[in-house]
Amino acid sequence: MDEALLRSLTPSVLAILVRRGADFAAAEDAVQDALVEAVRVWPADPPRDAKGWLVTVAWRKFLDAIRADTARRRREDLLDEEPAPGPAPAADDTLQLYFLCAHPSLTPSSAVALTLRAVGGLTTRQIAQAYLVPETTMAQRISRAKRTVSGVRLDRPGDVATVLRVLYLVFNEGYSGDVDLAAEAIRLTRQLAAAVDHPEAAGLLALMLLHHARRAARTAPDGSLVPLAEQDRGRWDTDLIAEGVTILQAALARDRLGEFQAQAAIAALHADAPTAEETDWTQIVEWYDELARLTDNPIVRLNRAVAVGEADGPRAGLAALAALDDSLPRHAAVAAHLHERDGDLATAARLYAEAAHKATDLAERDHLTRQAARLNARRRR
Repeated sequence: MDEALLRSLTPSVLAILVRRGADFAAAEDAVQDALVEAVRVWPADPPRDAKGWLVTVAWRKFLDAIRADTARRRREDLLDEEPAPGPAPAADDTLQLYFLCAHPSLTPSSAVALTLRAVGGLTTRQIAQAYLVPETTMAQRISRAKRTVSGVRLDRPGDVATVLRVLYLVFNEGYSGDVDLAAEAIRLTRQLAAAVDHPEAAGLLALMLLHHARRAARTAPDGSLVPLAEQDRGRWDTDLIAEGVTILQAALARDRLGEFQAQAAIAALHADAPTAEETDWTQIVEWYDELARLTDNPIVRLNRAVAVGEADGPRAGLAALAALDDSLPRHAAVAAHLHERDGDLATAARLYAEAAHKATDLAERDHLTRQAARLNARRRR
């Protein structure tokens, strides 16, 4: 079975059923039933028109469910609307599903889960594994999300910014189980960037590619984190870097700067440096200034303090950090790094230990604990 083909067809088949009058939850169930039938039938008897076959079977599955539910007042009308057999329309409805799944009434986690299910074509089990939660928990989350959007019409204009934010969240989930969410986010963002004329869609795709290019070098064989400055740059994917830079340059040339383009520009400067020592930190600080202007995000200012510390020295970085709330995530880790660079090993070791205590990610906690132990060992010599 060509699973990639099935996943690529799923969103448009689902959108066709919804446009014909099926509510979202019932249409999604019918499409899933059609996919199961395809897995059973196609290996021995592949259809000439895969999308048309799925639309026909999914609609019949939906009608079967309608016939079994006599309480539905529109049953007879829907039965009269059964399409004649033949090729499915060529229109791509995937983009409308993006907007439906990013509906403002959904929480970010529900929007991400629904996007992975409806647009990504992943199973509930796969999404649950990626989120490291029980399958029943994820099934309930997806069911609630489907009920929330069941009455939303697909002809409403969508908010591209919301869709991009959902895809950004999908990418940041990373990898777990048998589903690579980073790769899945890139696949979905490619679809969106090809469907809309929006520089931030291109900016997000470039950002994902540039970050994904460094993935192989981010962890050691034992699974421990490898900081950017210590990564083996020979393991970075130069093809992904080249593609990301090309996409970013085209987006920047349109002079409609957004936060994803600014983030991608920072990632591109890191990717362009042959060694950590040759990184153009001055330009990175300037891009963080642009990003802070666009977002007014305290995490951006926290990262900017690191860049200032590299460009102008650790004392300048600590001065920038002093203006920020010390309850920010990773504040203690940044302070530890800057104090270490300034030669204050005792304070740095204490802050690394504090940051490790606050870390929610196990790999990050282990890394920070090792940093504290390393500095304490140096102090005892």
